[in-house]
Amino acid sequence: MSKIESGMESMIDMYIFETNTLLEQLDEILLKTEEAQTFTGDDINEIFRIMHTVKGSSAMMGFDELQLLAHKGEELFFIIREKPDNLSDVSFVYDLVFRMSDLFKAEVELIQGEGEYVATDFSAVLSDLEKGAAILTSEGGVIPETASLSSPAASGGGEFGEGFMTVRIYFQEGCKMENLRSSMLLNKIREEADVKDFYPKDLEGDPNASDIIVEEGFTVTFKADPEENGAVLKLIENAINVESYEVIHNNASGQSGSDQVAASENENEASIAAAVSLPTDSAATSGASVQSVVENAPAPVKIPSSDTAAPATPTSNTNQAAHLNTGKQSIISVNLAKLDQLHDIVGEIITTESMVISNPELEGLKLESFLKSARELKKLTDELQDTVMSIRMVPLAGPFQKMNRIVRDMKVKLGKDAELKIEGESTEVDKTIVDSLNDPLMHLVRNCMDHGIEDSVEERLEKGKPAKATVTLNAVSSSGEVVITVSDDGKGIDTEKVLHKAEMNGLLLKLPSEYTEREIQNMILLPGFSTNDVVTEFSGRGVGMDVVRDNIEKCGGSLTVESKHGFGTTFIIKIPLTLAIIQGMEVKVDDTVFVIPISTIRQSFKVQNSEIIKDTQRGEMIMIRGQCYPIMRLHENFAIPSEVTDFEDGILLLVETDGKSACLFADRLIGEQQVVVKPFPAYLGRYNIKGAGLSGCTIMGDGSISLIIDVANLIEVY
Repeated sequence: MSKIESGMESMIDMYIFETNTLLEQLDEILLKTEEAQTFTGDDINEIFRIMHTVKGSSAMMGFDELQLLAHKGEELFFIIREKPDNLSDVSFVYDLVFRMSDLFKAEVELIQGEGEYVATDFSAVLSDLEKGAAILTSEGGVIPETASLSSPAASGGGEFGEGFMTVRIYFQEGCKMENLRSSMLLNKIREEADVKDFYPKDLEGDPNASDIIVEEGFTVTFKADPEENGAVLKLIENAINVESYEVIHNNASGQSGSDQVAASENENEASIAAAVSLPTDSAATSGASVQSVVENAPAPVKIPSSDTAAPATPTSNTNQAAHLNTGKQSIISVNLAKLDQLHDIVGEIITTESMVISNPELEGLKLESFLKSARELKKLTDELQDTVMSIRMVPLAGPFQKMNRIVRDMKVKLGKDAELKIEGESTEVDKTIVDSLNDPLMHLVRNCMDHGIEDSVEERLEKGKPAKATVTLNAVSSSGEVVITVSDDGKGIDTEKVLHKAEMNGLLLKLPSEYTEREIQNMILLPGFSTNDVVTEFSGRGVGMDVVRDNIEKCGGSLTVESKHGFGTTFIIKIPLTLAIIQGMEVKVDDTVFVIPISTIRQSFKVQNSEIIKDTQRGEMIMIRGQCYPIMRLHENFAIPSEVTDFEDGILLLVETDGKSACLFADRLIGEQQVVVKPFPAYLGRYNIKGAGLSGCTIMGDGSISLIIDVANLIEVY
């Protein structure tokens, strides 16, 4: 972890979590408004709040460059909010703010990196933000020669020169007569300082004044030298029915709003522009802690009354509303490493439970009390496992929504008209798997945009397709796993071109005529394969798709390709709901024990030899309820010498996954068992064990190792 200010080390994880969450929300709002080509008032306010929160927490953590970057972004939207009539063309704003967001994300990654953190120079983008602000403040979109973000329109109060402060005050919800309360507070402020401006102007004569104050707050600008500003803020803090206040400009002692965005009577207190929540009872303010609150943010920013300020405290669900002075909070944030540790402990408990109950020393003993206790123990461990797994399950909405930004950027850079459709984003999988899907999904979406979609609208129209192309992300749960598809309605895969390219690169293992269409399509997943002859920003470097497949396989999944030339391509990702604990059926083949996931087993049964059908092409088969299923002998598939070769002596298990079915032949059933999935040792990775039909292994109750069958790949191999 990078070096940060002393005393802030324990808060860095919360800062990173909150900042990344807010930046993702910023991207989502920008994508939505760019599609509609308009900013609503709510959009502008929400963006302003996001930048405001990021600025404040960055300041508290001591990241001055990030604070300034967020401050410039905040000022940009302050201008947009205050000068809506100048929004005739704000297309440049999107690229500018997206650029700022990307730089912010990259900087947060640097903060998380190893070694000492060295801040990035943001002078270029800061200059562009200032120019953007100048465009928005000018009439007709002309940049003034002396454009600067410290102008009155941007900073508020700067027009009065040095030594002034501007504060926005919010009253308690439902207190009524906000205009009169503002007028009374204004008179008190005048007793302490020289008031130069306030808004709304006509507090008692304007019938809309109260509504304006409720929606936007009451803004007042007054002389704010070091002797007076603290007294005024204290006066506001103690005023009756004041819910919060916000220092939006502080030009005391010659400092501009860019240099100092907030102040208090004690110069050692956190100097940030954050809304300050006050107790509802004005008499209780003495000694009370002050809370910094940003409205509608995922969680409140809490600032203790001491000299050390704390960043916003994130919750485990960013959609939960923060509790502000209204009772105890029912949501807490937990470090993922602690959940991983808890998860591992539960796995060890289940393994130990199995070792105790299946202890060979107990075989043949009549232990009714022990067996009763064992059943109760199993019930409790099952509940414990279900609870731990549910805590770790999160929806795919996060990584799915991030793809909107990828599509948007590539639309602009490639000049292609396309939209992203998202389906099944509420499907939940393990948090570890969700994190590992970000990069694969990004590469697949980029591949659809770059390779899949036609280069021009005219080309699509000639084929009878809509002018706007579509990239679709879909997720659905099926048989204990999640199937994610990334598809496009573009050109599809030209198998002749792919086969020719593979032959030129020496990737063919048999004659070209012996390859099926599906095998050729999946050649794009081979290492070093690329059909692009020109290296671009997005492809043509000979890396990517094989890395995508490897990353998916690392989390226990698989990647395949299906395409129809001229009509589009679909990438199919299959991943388990969880990597750790499964309910399985143990079967024995000679002395080897296999575990078959219960979710894939439809039935098990004994057969007579006379029921077996022998097909000259597909081998041995059996008819079940009017449908023929192929039979796979496990001892033959895994080259295990077994004395049980007659169907009448063994047992068949009908398994099904992803719409494909087969019957597995084993010596005998051992029984149902909850097992903890362990990955194969790294040195076995060279042998493509998963492709052979094995997904991992587990430790049995007697300490032996059992192999877990990957039914999907096993059927595929057959």
